[in-house]
Amino acid sequence: MLNVLAEEFSHEAPVAIEVFLVRLVGAAFLCGLIGLEREFRNNSAGLRTNMLIGLASAVFTLVGLQIMHEFGNQPNTVQIDPIRLIEAVTAGIAFLAAGVVFQMRGDVKGLTTGASMWLSGAIGLCVGLGMWIVAVAATSAGIVILWLLRKPKLQRV
Repeated sequence: MLNVLAEEFSHEAPVAIEVFLVRLVGAAFLCGLIGLEREFRNNSAGLRTNMLIGLASAVFTLVGLQIMHEFGNQPNTVQIDPIRLIEAVTAGIAFLAAGVVFQMRGDVKGLTTGASMWLSGAIGLCVGLGMWIVAVAATSAGIVILWLLRKPKLQRV
């Protein structure tokens, strides 16, 4: 029994466990900053949603790295295409984002919140790959866009 457990937890990983944990926490933190802005605006997808999107994106990325590490160099295995990972994460987040977009009295609501969810997914992918500069730059740009370029609400007469 112990041999089975030892074998199960002895897989060689493409990143050290410390790096793995930092990437997961980093993705949740950076996407949490995007989510905080949404939370302050009382949007439906706020802090927790964006943190979970970033965390999930980083996890999927790290799983993809592990799959490529374990099976990528073996003969007679299926060809691995890392771009499919990005496509799958993007499609999944687009599905979630579509749920926050709705139309009411001719006005479309939730597009910016949906776009912020999409951005959180991209940030999570970047952090999962260790592309910290891109992730931090995207988070900063996202906050600037969401905070400073906000349209003032106009009163309808």
